[in-house]
Order: sequence, then structure tokens, then C-alpha cells
Amino acid sequence: MKLFATLAATALVAAGALLQPALLQPAAAQEVVRLGTTPEPYPPFINIDANGKLSGFEIEIAEAVCAEAKVKCEWVLQAWEGIIPALLENKFDAIVASMSITEERKQVVDFTGKYYDSPAMFVGRKDQDIDITAEGLNGKTVAVQVSTVHANYVENKFKDVVTIKSYDTQENANLDLIAGRVDLVLADSIALEDGLLKTTEGADFEVKGEAFTDKLMGDGVGFAVRKSDTALRDKLTAAIAAIRANGTYKTIADKYFSFDIYGG
Repeated sequence: MKLFATLAATALVAAGALLQPALLQPAAAQEVVRLGTTPEPYPPFINIDANGKLSGFEIEIAEAVCAEAKVKCEWVLQAWEGIIPALLENKFDAIVASMSITEERKQVVDFTGKYYDSPAMFVGRKDQDIDITAEGLNGKTVAVQVSTVHANYVENKFKDVVTIKSYDTQENANLDLIAGRVDLVLADSIALEDGLLKTTEGADFEVKGEAFTDKLMGDGVGFAVRKSDTALRDKLTAAIAAIRANGTYKTIADKYFSFDIYGG
């Protein structure tokens, strides 16, 4: 009996030794992806309240993408002008800040598939008749946000006939238009609608010409990632496609837009 008892005890100890690592092994930690965005409001895409809480179309889309990709996303605030250098310096893992996918930027960073695409437009005072042509813009001052596709467009198309004023934020560009320091602003059409034309301060302003697209403005807006992060790029691209397919994208978009913001 003692022999059988000893053998049984030995077997139990051995079994316990085999089971113990599995029992003590912690659950795999969820992958954390740090998303860089701007602290400046860019309605309806990005808003931030007095407590630092982020909201808006882009914020909701990004969080839906993270949920679909089964990663935990954390937000990091970074001024627009330094946002690509900050990504390259590993301060965060992806940019979510209405960054257009352009050939110039693709020399430095990589992009997911797009998650929205909207045209640009010029806005000026209602009491000023301005044609959006080289002749009509001659001598005018145009406000743009620095390091944007809109700044690039004006520089390429009209630098010989206009004075270009660059601003750190779109809000500051809009404020100078309201104050009469510039004749026009050029920016994303949706951002100008929500951030200027629908406001009390924007009552005296209107679209000049029509909303438009141009190859200089890229192929829509995507998450920007470091070129070395191909796995993250592919995971986020797949998640964008998935929320488009399962209706999550449309549910979010319909809260903000009465048209297809994804674009054709």
C-alpha cells in the first residue's frame, strides 16, 4: 500500500508540474496601437472638448477600425506641422488626422486604404465677386493650412498670381478670413462647411466657384504608418474594408453626412 501511495503521490506531483505553467500563464496582452491626431478641432472630423475628450467622424471610424482589428488603441495629441516627424520618431504608430494619400507623402510614410475622400473648395466674402481662375485670383491673398494638399495645390497652380498665407491650424486661417486679412481660404469642403459656413461668424461668406478634386490632392484620406510597419498597415486596411462591408462605417457616416463621404 505504501508503494502504491508513493507512486500515486509522485504521479500527482508530476501532473501538477505539467499543469502549473499553463495555470500560471497570463492571458496574452492585447496589442496596443497608438494613434496620433491633432489637438486642434477640425469639425466634423475631429473635435476635442475642454476635458481633452476626442470626438468626431474620424475618431469614431478609427475606434471602430481598432475594434475590428482587435487591437487596443490609445490617442496621442500632436500638432499638425510636426505629425509626420513624430510618427517617424516612434511617438505613436499611426496618424489619424485627415491626412491625404499623396505621392509626395508616400516617399516618407506608408498608407492604409482610404477611409474617406472629399473635395476642396475656396470660400470668400459674399460681397466680393471672385472667379477661381488665374485672372480672377490675380492680386488676391489666399489662406491655407501649412503642410496640406490645399497649400500644395495653390503653390502649384497660382503662386505667380496670388499671395499665399500659411497657418498652423485651419481655425486660424478661417479667423483671418473673417477679420478681412485674406480674401479667400482653400480647404476641405466639409471642414469649411462645418467649421465656417455653418457658424454665426460665417454668415457673410460663401463658396467661390465649385467644390473640386485634383490629382495634386491625392487619393483620399488614410491612416499613415511607418514604412516598416507593413503588418499594421495591412491589419488596419483589412479592418477598414470589414467595417465598410458589415455596415458599421455607414452607421457612423450617417451621423455626420447626408452623402457618401467615402467617395467613388
